Amino acid sequence: MKKITLIVLAMALLYPNLILAQDTRYFEMRTYTAHEGKRPDLIKRFQDHTLKLFEKNGIENIAYFIPADETINTLTFILAYPNKESRDVLWNKFANSPEWQAAYKASEANGPLVAKVDQVFMENAPDLTPEIIRDENEGNRVFELRTYYMMPGKVDAIHARFRDYTRELFQKHGMINVMYWYTVEKDPAVQTKLVYLLAHKNEKAGKASFEKFGKDPSWIVVRDASEQNGKIVEKITSIYLKPLPFSPLN
Repeated sequence: MKKITLIVLAMALLYPNLILAQDTRYFEMRTYTAHEGKRPDLIKRFQDHTLKLFEKNGIENIAYFIPADETINTLTFILAYPNKESRDVLWNKFANSPEWQAAYKASEANGPLVAKVDQVFMENAPDLTPEIIRDENEGNRVFELRTYYMMPGKVDAIHARFRDYTRELFQKHGMINVMYWYTVEKDPAVQTKLVYLLAHKNEKAGKASFEKFGKDPSWIVVRDASEQNGKIVEKITSIYLKPLPFSPLN
């Protein structure tokens, strides 16, 4: 045992990035569609009660957003659990706590706040999420949540392209790489999706950056080379999000 410990310590000293990069957390992204006129009450419930009760019950608050498009009546948030096995235990502990039950009941005295809940479970994408994020616009920026649906059998190909080229080209054109995940699908027959967050000065700047990126000769060479054996991506969805004032990621 002592010998193994010494080996681990030696690796930590020689290869600190290898040790730090191992993120075993299990992530959950939840999107709540609020009933008409109820989103302010929902946000207040999170601010006054829910965040603190998540933390109290061992659930990590990662980010809280509303869409930049004001016609979309949703609230999206990302949580982290120590690992996959702890998710249901910690969520049930939170949901059944007397404090949450009281806050929930009081907030819905005039009717339910949430009309629909969408869930996505995710694991950290190794080699893609940066260890250190440097962004001078922190606290005054928007985020872009992008989801990639890959062609069958192309997960390794998209991973290699992002790892070796795409993230660096994003940075070149003024986009900040924030976090990358792969979805954990309930049905093993369903292929995982790549989900990631970029940060921009604002939505206009984000769209301008992507336009420049798409025309970059370096990107065109990378894209064409990577798709010699067929297309990699079937579909991409994108939504711009504004962080709420109490969001840890802002």
